[in-house]
Amino acid sequence: MEPYEFLDHPGPIPFAHRGGAKGQPENSMPAFQRAVDLGYRYLETDVHATADGVLVAFHDRTLDRVTDQSGPIARLPYSQVGKARIDGTEPIPLLEDILGSWPDVRVNIDIKDEPALAPLLRTLHHTKAWRRVCITSFATRRLIQLRARLPLYTTEPVCTSLGPRGVMALRARSAGGPAGKLVRLAATGVACAQVPYGLGPVPFVTDTFVQGAHDLGLKVHVWTVNRPAEMDRLLDLGVDGIFTDDLVALRHAMAARGLWDGLVRG
Repeated sequence: MEPYEFLDHPGPIPFAHRGGAKGQPENSMPAFQRAVDLGYRYLETDVHATADGVLVAFHDRTLDRVTDQSGPIARLPYSQVGKARIDGTEPIPLLEDILGSWPDVRVNIDIKDEPALAPLLRTLHHTKAWRRVCITSFATRRLIQLRARLPLYTTEPVCTSLGPRGVMALRARSAGGPAGKLVRLAATGVACAQVPYGLGPVPFVTDTFVQGAHDLGLKVHVWTVNRPAEMDRLLDLGVDGIFTDDLVALRHAMAARGLWDGLVRG
């Protein structure tokens, strides 16, 4: 059995990116519900904190792109953020809403801004969801701070991913670089590398990258993959998870290989 309950899954993990942004408004409760209805047991979302410390599941730092309101979330009270509607129709959910609505679902959480760190720890403590989550960030510093604070809140094993510095070290390792730093990270709660499938036209995830990660005991989860041909390429390489907006396409790609039926609900 995996040391982290979050990763205890037979076969590659299908992740519903922002709930599955193709089909319903991203990071909305209908998007998450659609993913669950399609059989997804893993949801991906992002978190920000409002000015008064309320933790919301939302990708951008500002409301402008996808809601009918504007302004930076970190500078607005929840009384204002709560009035915003995604695509003009759906309220922004709290992370606690997602964790509570589907207690058997696992959630990959991207910390988008430093003010969200303390509210996230409080939310996970309140919901006792430590084993159901994997925490990542595009800021290495946030992940260092998270890992330093975790012992103050829980003794549970909490899955986290490599930050950008670790990902680049892993990429260098796949080209023959040293592995010392990555071995140390793997021993301190880092269980996976969550990486883009490519950088422009150049593949980021290659056979040597996947093998190098696996040699260090790290899982490889790849984002955000919406083309069936790329899904097939990554599955051929033996990746351990794929994030997608196109829930139906990934389900079909995995079902064609016998990786869906019986492995996830639905």
